[in-house]
Amino acid sequence: MQHLFSLLFFILSITSLAQPIQLIVRSDDIGYTHAANEAIIETYQNGITTSVEVMVPTPWFPEAVKMLKEYPDLDVGVHLTLTSEWENLKWKPLTSAPSLTDDFGYFYPMIWPNENYGEDRALKAQDWKLEEIEQELRAQIELAKREIPQVTHVTGHMGCTNMDERVEAIVRKLTKEYDLAIFPEDLGVKRARYQGPKKTKEEKISSFIAMLESLTPGIYLFVDHPAYDTPEMQAVHHVGYTDVAADRQGVTDLLTNEKVKETINQLGIELISYVDLIK
Repeated sequence: MQHLFSLLFFILSITSLAQPIQLIVRSDDIGYTHAANEAIIETYQNGITTSVEVMVPTPWFPEAVKMLKEYPDLDVGVHLTLTSEWENLKWKPLTSAPSLTDDFGYFYPMIWPNENYGEDRALKAQDWKLEEIEQELRAQIELAKREIPQVTHVTGHMGCTNMDERVEAIVRKLTKEYDLAIFPEDLGVKRARYQGPKKTKEEKISSFIAMLESLTPGIYLFVDHPAYDTPEMQAVHHVGYTDVAADRQGVTDLLTNEKVKETINQLGIELISYVDLIK
C-alpha cells in the first residue's frame, strides 16, 4: 500500500511539473489619450503586453485604430465603455442613449456610487434602459470589428459588463453573435495582482516580480493601464485619483523593464494572449 501511495504521489508530481505557468498581460484603455496610445504600443513592442483593450467612444480612438493596424498580430479586445470618469476629459455614446448620459450628454463618471461620487454621478443609480445599453454596446463592437480586424474578445471598462445580471446576459449574447465569446473566468483563468506596494515605479517592479515568483502552474491574467507622464496626462484625473500621469508612467516602466523580462524567462513563464485561450 505504501508503494502505491508513493507511486501516486510521483505521478501527481510529474503531472504538476508538466503543466506550464501561462500569463496574459493585458494593457487597458487604448484610445482615451495620445500618451496612453503610445505607451501601450511601446509595452507591446518592447515589453510584455500580450493583449490590448480598445475604448471605442474615446477621442483618440482613430489614432488607436491606425496604430493597431500596424501590428496585425497584436491581440485586441473591445473594452466596452459606459462611463467617462475623468474630470477634464469626456466622451459620449456612439448612439442616442439618454438614459446612459448626464445633463451634458456625457457618460456618467462611475458605474457604482462611492465616497467621492454620489448617486447623481453613477450610472447604476439612474433609470437606465437595457435596450439602450444593448444598442450602445452593439455599436461599439461593430465599429471596432469594422476598423480593427484582429479583435478577438470583449472586456468591460470599470466593470460595466457586471453592473447587472441583465447587462451581463446582453454581453454574452452579443459576444456569441459577433464571435467574440472568450471569458477567462469560464476557463479557470486566475487574476494575477501585485504582491506588495505599487505607489512608485520601483515598488511596482518589485511587487510584480514577487507576484511572478508566487505563481504555480495554471493560467493567469494581469491587468494594468500604461501611459506616459506628459502634460496631456497630467491634466487627466478624477476625485480620489489625482496622480494618474506618474502612476501610469510607472506601469509603462514596469511592463518594459529588463529585470521583469529576465524573471519571466528564468521562471519559464509563457506569455500568452486571449487568442491562446481558444486553442
